Amino acid sequence: MSAALRSPGAGFSPAPRIATIGVSEILRITAKAGALKRAGRPMIVLGAGEPDFDTPEPIKNAAIRAIGAGATKYTALDGSPELKEAVRRKFSRENGLVFTQDEVTCGAGAKQILYNAFMATLAEGDEVVIPTPYWTSYSDIVTIAGGRPVLLPCGAEAGFRLQPAQLEAAITPRTRWLLLNSPSNPSGAGYRAEDLAALAAVIRRHPQVWVMSDDMYEHIVYDGFRFATFAAVAPDLTERTLTVNGVSKAYAMTGWRIGYGGGPSALIKAMAVVQSQATSCPCSVSQAAAIAALDGPQDVVAERRMAFQRRRDLVVQGLNAVPGLDCPVPDGAFYTFASCAGLIGTRTPEGRVIGSDRDVADYLLDADVAVVPGSCFGLEPFFRISYATSDEELRVALARIAQACSALVAPVRANS
Repeated sequence: MSAALRSPGAGFSPAPRIATIGVSEILRITAKAGALKRAGRPMIVLGAGEPDFDTPEPIKNAAIRAIGAGATKYTALDGSPELKEAVRRKFSRENGLVFTQDEVTCGAGAKQILYNAFMATLAEGDEVVIPTPYWTSYSDIVTIAGGRPVLLPCGAEAGFRLQPAQLEAAITPRTRWLLLNSPSNPSGAGYRAEDLAALAAVIRRHPQVWVMSDDMYEHIVYDGFRFATFAAVAPDLTERTLTVNGVSKAYAMTGWRIGYGGGPSALIKAMAVVQSQATSCPCSVSQAAAIAALDGPQDVVAERRMAFQRRRDLVVQGLNAVPGLDCPVPDGAFYTFASCAGLIGTRTPEGRVIGSDRDVADYLLDADVAVVPGSCFGLEPFFRISYATSDEELRVALARIAQACSALVAPVRANS
């Protein structure tokens, strides 16, 4: 049969494990906004979780030196000994965590570390407790691995943080993991040491439950917030904890794809089996760059954190000045997660009813500002703004949001 007569995708059906999973909604929104921008619209895209800063020069130079030295071959499966040593030093220096080399793993981004862990540990139907709002990949990875995500709504009234009683009520004999992200994507909420200690008290009562601590935004914190990681707060639970981190956010190295984790050697060994049949070792040149990032001067991290804090304050103030929006102040990361409940029920100038946070996001897209609805993160009605862009773009975006919201028509209330 000629190609012209064949139906596109005829006879194809996806595997059941991915049948209900789509490409990230964040990427879809960002791609749509990018297409509009290329078509000539003055679009400001506030969707991507990626620093707008460049990778620092000393890190890039380390990669260039590695290429010149011929460090372009396979390395050890889950990270070169040199990178693992740099990770060990980082964990000891910054977190008070001591790991041996066989308790450290490195992969193609922190996402692969999460993926390896779930693939290595979840049996069909095992449960993973995930506080929401949450990074959307968490639940999808759990599903692909055969597990069942247990999503626990943690609203603004709780500071977007999981409460101990809520965790206790969610744990069953099938619960295998609790996944914590602090500071959080998308809310920016952070767990203080006392918050983690209260959750640890629950975990101690359930020996089948392990904790995965995603610390990716560790260095992007504000207003004196003191970052804490679960294994350091509850050292007696280190044998049930995987601490995950990476160089993407703090060092503006998203495209270099290096993440790492520290945990019990038996878990790390099982994760290496998964990685061996997926990507094998992470990029050798990127590993050299990551060593320079972890071992090098950290001044640039502090400088950029101050820039992010300035942008955070700008966005929070701007959003809270808009009637119908309510934006809590994030502890860290580079996102705001604003409630748009006050806009639900209004009408656009064209007469469309704003019935959800997705409608709000679509309406703002018409105003040439791309944001991500909170429903993508498991909690509505909110929307996320990534303020990892220039101050000037943020000011223009905020002006557009304010103007668009002021044009909404309030619902007609029936007489009582």
